Amino acid sequence: MTPQQTIPVVDLRDFTEGDEEARQRFVRGLGDAFVEFGFAAVENHGVDPLAVADTYETIRRFFALPAQTKTRYEIPGGAGQRGYASFGREHAKNHSVADLKEFWHVGPELAPQHPLRQRMPPNVWPEEVPEFREASLRLCQSLDRTAAQLLRALASYLEADEEAFAHMIDGGNSILRLIRYPGPDEVEPEPGAVWAAAHEDINLITLLVEATDPGLELLRRDGTWMPIRPIPGQLIADAGDMLQHLTNGRIPSTTHRVLAPPDARGPRYSMPYFLHPHPDCMLEPLPSCVGPDRPRQWDGITAERYLNRRLAEIGLLEAADELD
Repeated sequence: MTPQQTIPVVDLRDFTEGDEEARQRFVRGLGDAFVEFGFAAVENHGVDPLAVADTYETIRRFFALPAQTKTRYEIPGGAGQRGYASFGREHAKNHSVADLKEFWHVGPELAPQHPLRQRMPPNVWPEEVPEFREASLRLCQSLDRTAAQLLRALASYLEADEEAFAHMIDGGNSILRLIRYPGPDEVEPEPGAVWAAAHEDINLITLLVEATDPGLELLRRDGTWMPIRPIPGQLIADAGDMLQHLTNGRIPSTTHRVLAPPDARGPRYSMPYFLHPHPDCMLEPLPSCVGPDRPRQWDGITAERYLNRRLAEIGLLEAADELD
């Protein structure tokens, strides 16, 4: 029996193929879920299932390689946001203990004529797994298409131009993070270390295809933790800090974490896709989200500057003085 989801579930086909009533039902359902939980589960999301399966297969092969082979693909300093990141590399903001995970970053490969191509760091590809590149890029393209539809629905919910968010991701440094969390007896953790400590995402929205195992939890508005189940066929979407900034806090960025279940037997694999605006995008609160009952909370800032500040806070950029 398929387990019941703990967060609201919406059907993207209502928005992409439905009549006006169905479209508005989706808009309200997604927007209300983001306001209340910061998360929603999306069915009939259109993400290519073969790309999901192929990418999972290739990352399992990569992470099974010897440590000395994997670290050949680790970029010193992390400024490129590409390639491999070993255990102990990242920690949550305001949390000094490193997370128990290793991961690989894949970014966009813009067309030669795209004006932002020269500002985008090149991807790194493991020669030991030649299928890695094709599978992960195909997954990124599929996730991009779904993300654009979700962003159009959120803009409509906020009574803004439907393209207000969707156009921002053209040329954005969006990141597919391919994660492996270790099995229970694989590493000797520091005191207080967990798979991923409590944090908020930096970006606009995050899309998460079904993880291989449970572990994801969100912090509810009442201060209690609630698990989010990895259900086949569902995509988990959540709001990041940039969307919170753009909506002047109307859609909060929700704290979440990943904990190894008590009965965990082996590693957990997960593939979140972090949607980012293009680097010159000015993050300004939408006019519809500012008023007498909701005073403006933040000044405008470019997406690039915002991202770099946050990467320094979590240990993926080494020198904060390089950010200004």
